[in-house]
Order: sequence, then C-alpha cells, then structure tokens
Amino acid sequence: MTTQLDAASIARVSLHDPAHFSIQYSQTLHRLVLLQHWNIPTGSKVLELGCGQGDCTTVLASAVGEQGRVVAVDPAELDYGAPYTLGQAQDHISHGPLGSRVTWVQQSPLDYLSSLLSPSATSSPPASESKAFDATVLAHCLWYFPSPSLILSTFRALKQHSKRLLLAEWSLVATHPSAQPHVLAALTQAALECRKPNSVSNVRTVLGPKRITELALAAGWQLESETRVQGGEGLLDGQWEVSACLSSSLEREVEELVSDERERGVILASRDACEASLEGVQGGRKGVRAMDVWAASFI
Repeated sequence: MTTQLDAASIARVSLHDPAHFSIQYSQTLHRLVLLQHWNIPTGSKVLELGCGQGDCTTVLASAVGEQGRVVAVDPAELDYGAPYTLGQAQDHISHGPLGSRVTWVQQSPLDYLSSLLSPSATSSPPASESKAFDATVLAHCLWYFPSPSLILSTFRALKQHSKRLLLAEWSLVATHPSAQPHVLAALTQAALECRKPNSVSNVRTVLGPKRITELALAAGWQLESETRVQGGEGLLDGQWEVSACLSSSLEREVEELVSDERERGVILASRDACEASLEGVQGGRKGVRAMDVWAASFI
C-alpha cells in the first residue's frame, strides 16, 4: 500500500518554504513509515485528532484514496503555529490535489465526538458496523493534551465512534546515542510545563508508551500491535526541543514560576544534563537526532 505513495509529491502538497523543502520531506517520509505499521485500507474513513498543520493529514488523505475521507480535528486557534499558522497550512492543503478528501474541524476532540450521533441511536446495523470511522489517528499530538485524564476521556469517547485507534508518539527511548539530548530536553520541558495552569508548549504532558497503553486499555481498547522506529536523520524535532530546553527563556521561567528550591533544582539539573549530553554528539546541537517513535494499533 504505502510503497505506492511518493513522499516528495505528498510533501509538496503541504505549505512549505521551497528553500527548506527537506524539512517538510522528512516529516512526510516519517509519517509514511508510521502508515506502514497502521495498515489503513483504501476507501477508509479516518478521523485524525490533533492534526495541526496537516503533516499527517496529507499522508492519510493520500492513503485512503479518492473514495476515502479524512476528518482532521484540532482545537488550536487558526492563527497558532509557526512558521505557518494552522489556518494558512490547512487552507493551502484544501486548495491542493488532496483537498477534496479532507474536512477540517476547529474544535476540541471531546466536543467534536460529543457532537456525533451515538451508534446505539441508530437501530439497524450492529454498533461495530455503524461506527462513523474505520480508524482514528493521533500522531505526535498526545503530549499536547493538558492531562492524562483528558487523554483517557478521549480514548473512552472514541470507543463509540471508531473501529481502530492508531497512535504514534515519541517513545522516550534513544536507540541512537545522538538522540539522548532530545529525551532529556522533553523531560526538562515537561517538568516545567506541568507547573503552569495553561501551557502552549509542544511538551505539556509527557507519557511513555507504557502509560499511554494503560490509558487505552482502561478505556476499553485492546492492543493489536506495537513497534518502535528510529527517527530519520532529517527529522529536526530533537534539535528544536533541545534549543527550546537550553534557551535563556526556559531558565527565566523556572526562576519565575517554580518557588520551591528543590523542585527548581530538579528542573535545572535536567536541563544541565541535556546540555552535558551534547558533548557526546558529533556536531553538537546540529548533530542531535530525534528519539525513537512508538507506533501502536488498538482495536
């Protein structure tokens, strides 16, 4: 299935800077790798939660074919995001060759799911057949949720409307030594962000595969398969998060927001560990690789 998909042509559907096409290409190629583990048939109706600028949406829209549909949901304001906002990126995709297959929804996942008719309200086919979506995808968006309890509630709500739950998130594992700074950067940011009543960071709630699986099982899903893949060399997420971790603004926020000196010490020690780990990376920050990614399928 996915071998027929051309990463370069799909990447060009997304809004990108032509001078830095390799960044978009790497993001698209990574999501095609995830798609191989999810096995989404042509003609599927897919719900994507946390679609953002559509990096995974275009891959899903290409995979489902002309007869398939993707409903892409994200709660963020349309002026959120950089270098392009969600509104700019989504509008660009809508006017491209895959646009007719995608419906964008600016709403929280739970609000959107609550707006759907429950399968039990339809009298004819069995609930398993009458579910609105063949699969629901959450790709690199679980860390954006403000709490584990909200993830659990979302997983529970999805049981009524989706036949499969397909997840991908950073695994907190660095098979390649050059990815270790990414792990430490994520944990450092999470330790700070959990002390904010409202976070706008990329890292708000850090959960590893074990805890995410526990939430899915508690919501009534069964694990069908899981795997861990190394991020490609072109994925710059590790470099971005390390830069955020080592920025002067993070240290400033720690001093302003964390009053307990021991808690402050833990966050700063984690930040120092991230910085020290760069000594073993050839090229320093520019040599940082993205950590491994966990991909799973639940039924």
